[in-house]
Amino acid sequence: MNKSKKSEAQIQRQYEEGSNKDIWSVFKIMGEFVEGFDTLYKVGPCISIFGSARTKPGDKYYELAVETGKLITEKGFGVITGGGPGIMEAGNKGASVGNGRSVGLGIELPFEQGMNEFVNKDYSVDFNYFFVRKVMFVKYAQGFIVFPGGFGTLDELFESLTLIQTHKISKIPIILFGSDYWTGLVDWINSTMKESGTISEKDSDLFHVTDSKEEAVKIICDFYEKKEPKPNFSF
Repeated sequence: MNKSKKSEAQIQRQYEEGSNKDIWSVFKIMGEFVEGFDTLYKVGPCISIFGSARTKPGDKYYELAVETGKLITEKGFGVITGGGPGIMEAGNKGASVGNGRSVGLGIELPFEQGMNEFVNKDYSVDFNYFFVRKVMFVKYAQGFIVFPGGFGTLDELFESLTLIQTHKISKIPIILFGSDYWTGLVDWINSTMKESGTISEKDSDLFHVTDSKEEAVKIICDFYEKKEPKPNFSF
C-alpha cells in the first residue's frame, strides 16, 4: 500500500471538518440576504444596467450608458448596477447626473476596484457571494439594459432569460444595447438553437436589440404602462 495516500479515516475527517465550515457559512449567506433585502426594498422600482467592467470613459458605449442611466431616472426609475467600473460606473453616473437613485451591488474581487464614486451610499451593498448578488439583481430590477460585456454579463443575461422562460419570474423587459456587438449571438440563437430545437420559436421574443437609448427607455416605459412595477418574486 502506498503510504503517501490518505487513509479512509483521514479523508472522512476532512469531509467532516469541511461540513462544519459549510454549515457556518450558511449564516454568512443569510446575513447577505438580509442586508440586501433590507436595503433594496426601500429603493423602489429600478432598472439594471450592466456590461463590461473594462469599458473606459470616452468609449461610445460608456457614454451611451451614462445617457441611458440619466434618461431612466428622468422617467422615475432608479438605476442598479454591479457598482464597479466600466459600464456599471457609467450607469451610476447617469443616475447621479439625473438626480435619481443610484444603486450599487458590489462584489469582492481581487482584480477590481471597490464601489464607484457615483453610487449613493445609502444604496450600496457589498457581497461575497455571486449567487446572492444575482438574486438581488433579479428580484429588485424591473428591467435589464445589457451593454457589451464578457462572461459575467452573459451569465447575468442568460440567468434572467432562463428564469423568465421557465416562469420562475414574470416577464420583464430585457434589452441588448449595441447591435454590432450582439448580432452574432442573436443570429446563433435564431439559427443554431432554434433549428436544433433547444429553444422554442418564441424564446427570442424575450429580449430586444437596439442602438437607441430613447428606444431602450421607451420599451421599458411602454411595458410598465400596463403593469405595476414591483419585486419580481417572493420566497
